[in-house]
Amino acid sequence: MKKPESDKCCAGTKSPDLASGEPSSAIEIGGETTRLLIAKMDCPTEESLIRGKLSGRDDIYHLDFNLVQRTLEVRHAEGMQDELLALLKPLDLDARLENAGEAETAPPPAAANWWILGGAAIAAVASEVVYWLQGGNNWLVMLLALAAIASGGLKTYKKGWIALRNRNLNMNALMSIAVTGALLIGHWPEAAMVMVLFTLAELIEAKSLDRARNAIRELLALAPETATVQAEDGSWVETDAKQVPISSRVRVRPGERIALDGDVLDGESAVDQAPITGESLPVDKAPGDQLFAGSINESGALEYRVTAAADNSTLARIIHAVEAAQGSRAPTQRFVDSFARWYTPLVLVVAIATAVVPPLLFGGAWLEWVYRALVLLVIACPCALVIATPVTIVSGLAAAARQGILIKGGVYLEEGRRLRWLALDKTGTITRGEPSQTDFEPWAKNDANEVRILAASLAARSDHPVSMAIARAAQDDNIALREVRAFSALAGRGVKGEIDGENLHLGNHRLVEELGTCTKELKQRLGSLESQGKTVIMLVGETGVLAIFAVADTVKDTSREAIAELHDLDVKTIMLTGDNPHTAEAIAKQVGIDRAQGNLLPQDKLQAVEALTEHSHTGMVGDGINDAPALARANIGFAMGAAGTDTAIETADVALMDDNLSKIATFIRLSRNTSRILKQNIALALGIKAVFLLLAFTGQASMWMAVFADMGTSLLVVFNGLRVMRQ
Repeated sequence: MKKPESDKCCAGTKSPDLASGEPSSAIEIGGETTRLLIAKMDCPTEESLIRGKLSGRDDIYHLDFNLVQRTLEVRHAEGMQDELLALLKPLDLDARLENAGEAETAPPPAAANWWILGGAAIAAVASEVVYWLQGGNNWLVMLLALAAIASGGLKTYKKGWIALRNRNLNMNALMSIAVTGALLIGHWPEAAMVMVLFTLAELIEAKSLDRARNAIRELLALAPETATVQAEDGSWVETDAKQVPISSRVRVRPGERIALDGDVLDGESAVDQAPITGESLPVDKAPGDQLFAGSINESGALEYRVTAAADNSTLARIIHAVEAAQGSRAPTQRFVDSFARWYTPLVLVVAIATAVVPPLLFGGAWLEWVYRALVLLVIACPCALVIATPVTIVSGLAAAARQGILIKGGVYLEEGRRLRWLALDKTGTITRGEPSQTDFEPWAKNDANEVRILAASLAARSDHPVSMAIARAAQDDNIALREVRAFSALAGRGVKGEIDGENLHLGNHRLVEELGTCTKELKQRLGSLESQGKTVIMLVGETGVLAIFAVADTVKDTSREAIAELHDLDVKTIMLTGDNPHTAEAIAKQVGIDRAQGNLLPQDKLQAVEALTEHSHTGMVGDGINDAPALARANIGFAMGAAGTDTAIETADVALMDDNLSKIATFIRLSRNTSRILKQNIALALGIKAVFLLLAFTGQASMWMAVFADMGTSLLVVFNGLRVMRQ
């Protein structure tokens, strides 16, 4: 299986399918990309209008719409930005060039005047009441109906006229035709009520879509706009965070949000970085530790050095990645877009046939069958079906980002539910990536405290990770070190030195063999420790082996629970590591991993992942750099601990902002929930449409019922899609 491909276009195309938004495989040489804000683009109705206006031109290669953020990215020939705006101006959608950072804060279009809409509703109801009281149409019924339509529906008529002028049968055009047709055949009160209900439903739909937009804007609001920066004279000045240069010294007080990424210079505090990494508990920070913009300083004052500009902070990169992910159409969305292209024309043909065929061929009443055709037109718009998928996907992306899971596209959010195997790197993924002393045994009845002092004194002089683990353990126990003379490193074996006049060696099994101090009993003990995946070194004195130390890369506290969660989700696990097979098997057994392979080079990991993807959907978890080949080959690549790491965020399909492996199970559950809601929305949209199409054809549905069916379904699927954000 191949990794699902995104439909994002990095260059223009010579023969794009602008109707579908998919680029062709041919790449247009040259060209540029312009990003536009379309303030009045609220649903697929406006998208189809724009697509129809810009399609068929040789100098426009690709269109990439983002309905939730109201943006349009156009790949086109060079130097035609002004022409683009001129082309879109007649559509009256308030298109303009986007300024940096404007997408998240772009104001929504002006809301309809509630007083005018309320007056229109009163006039429509009054028209209906007068009609029933007086038993039919009269001048008062018509006057009230026209007043309701004029006050509540002029914008719909204007949009409908623009659509018809551009040969686009969108919802506004269909509604304008239906209402006008109803007036012509004498259904004045119903025409007025339909127009008012349609306007009201559109307004409610626009408001509900703002909830999805706000999910992304809330991320942007995490970082404060100002920072307290130290000036050249030593004073502290409130400064716009966007103007603070790298390497500036910034102060943050208890309770304040951190404005910029940086490294702590002075002070200690607990910092809540859940908005960035999703960690549930505050993290202790001291000099040298990293801070993330948007996190909250809880207890103590901190001073830190800025390491990234405001527009390049970890938070900014998260927001950028989420925005880019919205433009990547998920498989379900591609299906819906394709379906919608032929659905509306088909219903239009059926409506025309409904109006004409029965009266001509079977003697049906013209007014009755024209009315049924008008009801079909109201139901014809696939708005509910098309808007359901992007709202649900964006809700899923936002929910994941709040939990410290950065998903690079809707395609991966959907594909996550299909994972059946997960390949994991060991170091830094299952284990902490930092060796620790696990065992200490004095040998041949030597004094435990004395031999440990000697070993720690030698180990403290070495920069080898194993020696450093022994030195750290001694430091934690406050063991005082002794002076070492004639110290030297023995490549591949250990170190030696002189303490209090005694020659000592600290090294591995090979060194002990060379010194001729290895015994049968010692070999048995070494074999027992090594079979547990531990690295063993010994302190050797002039009389022989004095002590045994074992060092291992310890398992993270969350690893066992994470593997158990994956198994509960029917996902099997395999560990791929460069460590020896004994260590691999020991660690795998310790945390419950199904299979383990050791002594693997990067190309070996790639081959192992390829073998798994041939038979099932496979994910790969690594650090985003050393495991890049396997991460790229897997159906979904996961980068661990991506916070603050440019490479991991850029290369992975899913970036886990902290080192918590259990986030993968959270991602899979979110993917399954998103997929379930997508299926519910499609079933609701198609099912309700099918029922009302049948009712309309058989004459049992009225126009106002059709409006409720269409706009009610749109609201239903939007609210259902927003449920994803609750996870």
